[in-house]
Amino acid sequence: MSKLFEGVRITPIIIIFFGTLIFSFGIIHFNMQNGLAHGGVTGITLLLYYVAGIEPSLSNLLINIPLFIIGYKLLGRVMLIYSVIGTLFLSLTLRFFELNPVTEIPLQNDMILVSIFAGVFTGAGLGIIFRAGGTTGGADILARLADKFFGISLGKFMFGFDAVVITVSLIHLTPTQAMYTLVTVFVGTRVIDFIIEGASAAKSTMIITSKTEEVSRAIIERMSRGSTVLTGKGSFTSDERQVLYCVVNRNELIQLKKIINEIDPYAFFSINDVKEVSGEGFTFDQEKRPLKIS
Repeated sequence: MSKLFEGVRITPIIIIFFGTLIFSFGIIHFNMQNGLAHGGVTGITLLLYYVAGIEPSLSNLLINIPLFIIGYKLLGRVMLIYSVIGTLFLSLTLRFFELNPVTEIPLQNDMILVSIFAGVFTGAGLGIIFRAGGTTGGADILARLADKFFGISLGKFMFGFDAVVITVSLIHLTPTQAMYTLVTVFVGTRVIDFIIEGASAAKSTMIITSKTEEVSRAIIERMSRGSTVLTGKGSFTSDERQVLYCVVNRNELIQLKKIINEIDPYAFFSINDVKEVSGEGFTFDQEKRPLKIS
C-alpha cells in the first residue's frame, strides 16, 4: 500500500480540492442557474441534467469511472491517483453546491456577464487543478487515447470534443445560449492558460546544470521531448558549461520543472514565451516517432 501512494503529497491534494471547489461554484451558480452548457465531460453532465434531470455530481462519477479503467495506463500512477481524487472531489463539491447554493445569481438579463464569470470560475478551478498535477478525468483521458491510437494531437481532440458536446447540447439550448456557452469556454481556456503560466503556443527553457546528461535523458524518457546541448562559459568563473535548450508545450512546463528540481535542485533555468514553433513534436504530430535513446 505504501508503494501505491509513493510520491503522492498532501499539498497537491489540498490544492486540487480548492480547485474543484472554485470550479463547482462556477458550474452551479453561473452555468446551471442560467441555463448554459459547457465543453468536455462537464458539458455532458449538464446536458443530462437539463434533459433527464440527472444531477451533475452523480453523472460525473458514472462517466469518469469507466474512463479511468480504460485509460489508467496512460496517466501514470501518481497522476492517476491525483486525477481520481480530483474526480471524487469534483462530485463532492458539485453535490455540496447542489444542496447548499451559496446564493442565487439570476443574471439572465446580462448573459455576457454570466458567460464571462462562468469562464473565469471554471477556468480558474481547472487551472489550479492542473497546476497541482491532477485532472478531473473525462476528456483528458479520451484525448490521450486519441493521441496514442489515432495520432490526433491533444489540442485538436479537445477542441473537436468541446465542439461536438456544445453542438449536441443544441437539443436543449437555443442557438443564443450555445453562443454564450462558446464565450464561457473561450474565457475559461484563457484563464487556464494564465494560471499555468502563459498563453503562448509553447515555452522555451535554458537549463544550466551540473547534471546535463541526467536531465536530458529524463526529458527524453519521461516527456518524449528532445533538447539541444549548447556550450557556454561562465562569466564569473570562466568555466565551460553545458546548457540545455528545450522547447515544450505550455501544459508540459510543470512536468519539466519537476524533472529539473528532482535531479538538480540547484540548477539555473529560465523560461520564455515562444510565439510560434514548428517542427517534430509540434507541427508534425501525425508523423512523430518516439525519440531514440543511444
